[in-house]
Amino acid sequence: MNDQQKSPHYLAAIDLGSNSFHLVVARIEDGHVHILDRIKEMVRLGGGLDKNGRLSEEARIRALSCLDRFAERVQKLPQGSVAAVGTNTLRQAKNSRQFLQSASEVLGHPISIIGGKEEARLIYLGVSHSLVTEDGKRLVMDIGGGSTELIIGEGFEPLHLRSLEMGCVSMSRAFFRSGKLSKKNWEKAGIAAHLELRPLRHYFRKVGWVSAAGASGTIRAAGSVVKALGLETYNITLDGLHKIRSRMIEAGQVKNLDLPGLDSDRRPVFAGGLAILIATFEALKIDTMQVSDGALREGLLYERLGRIQSEDTRLKTISSVQQRFQISQKHARRVSLTSHRLLNACEKSWNLRQEDAEILHWASSLHEIGLAVSLSGYQKHGAYLLEEADLPGFSLEEQVRMSVLVRCHRKKISKKFFRGLPKKDQKTALRLSILLRLAALLHRSRQDETAVIEQVVASGNNLTLKFAQYELINHPLQRASLEQEAKYLKNVDFNLKFTS
Repeated sequence: MNDQQKSPHYLAAIDLGSNSFHLVVARIEDGHVHILDRIKEMVRLGGGLDKNGRLSEEARIRALSCLDRFAERVQKLPQGSVAAVGTNTLRQAKNSRQFLQSASEVLGHPISIIGGKEEARLIYLGVSHSLVTEDGKRLVMDIGGGSTELIIGEGFEPLHLRSLEMGCVSMSRAFFRSGKLSKKNWEKAGIAAHLELRPLRHYFRKVGWVSAAGASGTIRAAGSVVKALGLETYNITLDGLHKIRSRMIEAGQVKNLDLPGLDSDRRPVFAGGLAILIATFEALKIDTMQVSDGALREGLLYERLGRIQSEDTRLKTISSVQQRFQISQKHARRVSLTSHRLLNACEKSWNLRQEDAEILHWASSLHEIGLAVSLSGYQKHGAYLLEEADLPGFSLEEQVRMSVLVRCHRKKISKKFFRGLPKKDQKTALRLSILLRLAALLHRSRQDETAVIEQVVASGNNLTLKFAQYELINHPLQRASLEQEAKYLKNVDFNLKFTS
């Protein structure tokens, strides 16, 4: 679309966690990240889910108020320089789409929801950049408000990723709701945590690691308490955690808890997080764990910096998926190039953005993924695979948009296929799907050669293709396909015309 944009001098990352929201602002200098500012607010979004799985109005107001304050800090940063993501609670909330729309408007920058494995990957990226590089594998753990991420990686590359449905907020609500810190409640919480860990404990122990590191609220709080109590100088050990638990049991109630190094805003959810941490130490037989300053938000910064420096994780993911599902890269490339040429011609008339061009490229690159399942209705199989697969580097919204484009890239098309998208994106998604349909249609013979188009004119729900003289006569299959396509598109109130 446009020439590659220059790297912004500043980047920001926002983590809309289940317990707290975090903002980090960094200056980029010679390809290095220098953190300038950190802001954290305890929002307790996870505690605002009602019995129907919807965010309460109180939680929504707390979250939007926090983002309004964050917006003041990032208001002068250009579009594309702020990476904002929601995690477990927003993955679960049934009204997350409505919230995201309001939240993005308040912040002034788009907010995405990422899947559990993508969250784990970004956490590992943030931790590995914040610690000294070591030889051998590293275990990384992050206990959030609603989920716990465990990753084994080497260098800056995550190798094994797991996201477990337990966090400090959810565990505290389930087993310490009344604030009672009895031994019985600790036993119940420990059993529940061990059950969550059971499917991965043998595999992770078999893979092994040389060192372990922990990130985010619970683990950093545990590290502070361990140090304040004089139990350990730098790292966390199981013995130290057991001693903290004993002091909490002696306190009896959260309101009576007085642990040096524990902030008051962490106190209500510390028991649930500590139960998870102790169970993980026991299940994985962790000897010692160092505490990392880096976490998800730092991972977001490095991910965004990688995109700016043409080290986009999404490129690696697309290539990997193409190989895994035996997609013809040559054919995907020709369809992508043609769809991009069409998009360039429609860009101004349809007010298309850089991210629209990217989504069209990704969808073009993977539009034949469903052939790995069956030729019959392969657009349906492809849509399912793209929506449900773990695709490193992609948000859940990006996967859904790609899925819709692939679902609609051939055969009959209906407006109902776009209803799963936010209303503001439906019109653009329809237009992008039409560009993909035309590109795939023009290369139906799977050859680089196609009927030469001299002019493309877009206006509203109208698209006119003017082919060079005799081109449609020389390409009868393409002419017939275009005639059929014009009929298909009438079903979505779109007019396709072609002349030569």
